[in-house]
Amino acid sequence: MQKVQLAASQTISQVLANGRNLNQVLDETLNMKPAWQAAERGAIQDLSYGTLRFYGQLKAVLELLLHKRLEDERVGYLLLVALYQLQYSKATQHTVVDQAVSAAQTLQPQVGGLVNAILRNFLRQQAELLEQVASSREAKFNYPLWWITELNAQYGVLGTAILEAGNLHPPMTLRVNRRWGSTADYQVLLAEQGMSVTVIAPDALHLEKPVNVDKLPGFFSGWVSVQDAGAQYAAALLDVHQGMRVLDACAAPGGKTAHILEAAEVEMVAIDKDAKRLHRVAENLQRLELNAQLLVGDAAKPRSWWNGKMFDRVLADVPCSGSGVVRRHPDIKWLRRREDIASFAQQQLEILRALWPLLKPDGKLLYATCSVFKQENEQLVTRFLVDHSDARRLPIVLPDNSQGQLLPNEQRDGFFYALLHKVP
Repeated sequence: MQKVQLAASQTISQVLANGRNLNQVLDETLNMKPAWQAAERGAIQDLSYGTLRFYGQLKAVLELLLHKRLEDERVGYLLLVALYQLQYSKATQHTVVDQAVSAAQTLQPQVGGLVNAILRNFLRQQAELLEQVASSREAKFNYPLWWITELNAQYGVLGTAILEAGNLHPPMTLRVNRRWGSTADYQVLLAEQGMSVTVIAPDALHLEKPVNVDKLPGFFSGWVSVQDAGAQYAAALLDVHQGMRVLDACAAPGGKTAHILEAAEVEMVAIDKDAKRLHRVAENLQRLELNAQLLVGDAAKPRSWWNGKMFDRVLADVPCSGSGVVRRHPDIKWLRRREDIASFAQQQLEILRALWPLLKPDGKLLYATCSVFKQENEQLVTRFLVDHSDARRLPIVLPDNSQGQLLPNEQRDGFFYALLHKVP
């Protein structure tokens, strides 16, 4: 456990101190340790995600336990990991403390006693400490204060539910490839393997207990993919039909691209400005035996990649704050700043304006984000419609009687959709 604690604390340090993406840091960390067992690699990931998910509370508790600032910030990150284990994991308390002391001594031999005292003080005063920090909104909800304030201002009493949903463990949801069969057909296969699921959307099955994809029947032959239920609404909303020419802008990692192709035989063009991420699209399509033209390109600058042939349908799945998917990416909560939202909104508007001329008259464009901030969603669509007299917003029907904004809950992440019709 000692080396796992150290690796997790180093990962968190890279995220919080250096502003790096959690998934990228984890990939680098695990690639440097090829001899580590699967259980150890999984533990590093669990500790890193969990500590960041509850960082607001853990940080506040640690500040109460410290009488002065630590000279070595590495010890602080190690203590955060250990506090997370003591509060939220099933590991035995004495093992967590002993291993944390040993890990700290590899950083600085003289700090072992301090680490031991801090963690044992936490165990003695756990209830009182947690009650004390609960008066802090950042510690209570585990988000930066500006984020909490923004959601409460935009959603009122629903703001608390959105915050709480973002701290849940994400569900594992499957998308059944309708070219292979129905969700009912695939349920039978899962039941034969002892796996229980719930149907939550036409092609979506919520797996009761997550498993590795190699345990899923037919995964490598293309019968099923892993995709959040909220993301699966895009293909149906876009209303594609046989023979249409379709553009998926900002396509990586390719889940929506593949879902559209599973639904209808279309001429698909998928672009992404990141060549490495576009390679993931190619891998997904290859597994599913689907075909698309993949282009490296910036959605905001079509002249660099567009051949001039118009599209019947456009999916503008634009870069965003990711505020609707923080339970899958808990680092987002602590890396985003309030001013970032306006920057994302400006970028999104530029992409939308750039893609609109590529759409045929009478065509449809689906604007999509994985955000819950209205600046990136309702407000942005309103800005676009004011400037484009040939654009009409079409009504769409989503769960909970939503007209476009899917809020995160136990079954899905947060997404926003707006379907725009180009008036001939």
